[in-house]
Amino acid sequence: MFTIYSFAFCYWYKGCAPEAQYKKPDSEHLSITTAAASCPLLPPKECTMEKLLPGVLLLVFLSEGMTHSDLGGKAFIFPEESNTAYVSLIPRLKKPLKNFTLCLKAFTDLSRSYSLFSYSTKSRDNELLLFVSKVGEYMLHVGNAAVTFKVPPSPYAPVHLCASWESASGIAELWVNGKPMGRKGLQKGYYVKQEASIILGQEQDSFGGSFDAKQSFVGEIWDVSLWDRVVPLRDMCASCYNGNVLSWQALTYKDKGYVVVKPKLWA
Repeated sequence: MFTIYSFAFCYWYKGCAPEAQYKKPDSEHLSITTAAASCPLLPPKECTMEKLLPGVLLLVFLSEGMTHSDLGGKAFIFPEESNTAYVSLIPRLKKPLKNFTLCLKAFTDLSRSYSLFSYSTKSRDNELLLFVSKVGEYMLHVGNAAVTFKVPPSPYAPVHLCASWESASGIAELWVNGKPMGRKGLQKGYYVKQEASIILGQEQDSFGGSFDAKQSFVGEIWDVSLWDRVVPLRDMCASCYNGNVLSWQALTYKDKGYVVVKPKLWA
């Protein structure tokens, strides 16, 4: 773990001193102070805590068992129904969302209800939730309010979903496999709160927990991205999954229970 921690810290720390070369400290037990001492310092006015903070946070995430990875070409597999298997996602950007675009791909043969993406805060369990209530009905929740989009039934196959919402108009939009499913309105003027627990595989009935196996996801999820703006979905390309809040190509996550990462079967 020394190599990961020291590299992570100095990667960010060298943002304060781009010309600096990392030197491994004598001790194999790395602390924040030790790591800082290993990277040459610039004067305090140039090397601010604001610049160091992302590196410190990355160390904390890694020390708590988080993984930071480019998952391009891979998928999370949830092999069986449970209330214990899930993936917790750590956003790259923490801020209130007055707009958002969420995209993901999934495959399941479930005929019951299930959660695709659960973003919960301490005040609202369904702060942002993409949920399938039954075959052919997708529900988008914002601030505990919800709208339902009816989707023509199709054979069991991978689905490509993109949902967007903007605060100014309250307009929510859903695209399925590159086709628009209409626009509806909810929570005009609302802001999605920032202190969130973001989970794949389970629907949160409380912040970070209260899972129900009968709402769990069974199948595969991949190419998850979240932006803090409305992305023109008509122009969304199949490979553009580098969201500034969540990016599949630079994802920090922690998996719990029976979750497997494997090469994806579909594009």
